Amino acid sequence: MHELKLFSLNGNRPLAEKIAAEVGLPLSPARVNHFADGEVQIELPESVRGADVYVIQSVSDPVNENFMELMIMVDALRRASAHHINVVISYYGYARADRKARSREPITAKLVANMLEMDGVDRIVAVELHADQIQGFFDIPVDHLKAHRLIGDYFRKLNLGDNVVVIAPDHSGTKQARALAEELHTPIAIVDKRDQEHIGVIGNVEGMHAIVIDDLIDTGDRIVDSYKALSAAGALDVYAAATHGVFSRGAVDRIKHLGLKKVVITDTIQLDPKHQFEGLDQISVGPMLGKAIKLINSNQSIHVLF
Repeated sequence: MHELKLFSLNGNRPLAEKIAAEVGLPLSPARVNHFADGEVQIELPESVRGADVYVIQSVSDPVNENFMELMIMVDALRRASAHHINVVISYYGYARADRKARSREPITAKLVANMLEMDGVDRIVAVELHADQIQGFFDIPVDHLKAHRLIGDYFRKLNLGDNVVVIAPDHSGTKQARALAEELHTPIAIVDKRDQEHIGVIGNVEGMHAIVIDDLIDTGDRIVDSYKALSAAGALDVYAAATHGVFSRGAVDRIKHLGLKKVVITDTIQLDPKHQFEGLDQISVGPMLGKAIKLINSNQSIHVLF
């Protein structure tokens, strides 16, 4: 068996440390420097020849900087004769650009996949891709992990009783809502937004604890719309949950004053201290990703994590 090495870049060092703790290995040293003009330099103080390496990176804000760190790191590892280069992407930047919505638009999620393969990546381990079909953009193995079990465990510990309903914030989120509902053995409902003036709820939420589930919280607009619609429909209280806490463009200010009971995210993206607010809870995907690395490295199925 080839030596296993774990590397962290600057996208989410705290998560990498949790993954390393689960695997039972220290993070291998790597110097990642940024020059004044924005260029990235990476140095590997130790040999990686013949090693199976896992590079842990979140392609989150600053997206392009973190992506270039990843590309340059993979190039360095390939040129240093690493045996297998596996990339753990806790947040896949550009994942929402997965199709042409209008004429002459790029499919940037596919471009990112092409660039990673061209760079010499042998395997991708990703968390909650915006669309499952992004796996098909790659011609290398992709292990696509999801956080609904972790989020389900969180809500089970709250002991909310039987009057719980899981909410999809729009029709496209029904599949994710169904996955969490199956974890919690609850019904689902859907926020039906035709336009800004016509927002309703399909399904019964009156007198129930409503859990709005999404893959990410970016601007927070869907959470705001869902909260208003559910409150108008008579929900007892409203929780919001998402895998990725992007929190851009004033999202925190819009969300924290709503009256949500709790907002639950994972640590796929390193949380900026200025985005922390009362009622925000964060759960870690580190143990799940660490278990995945151990299973992959020993050539075992990771089905138990799905």
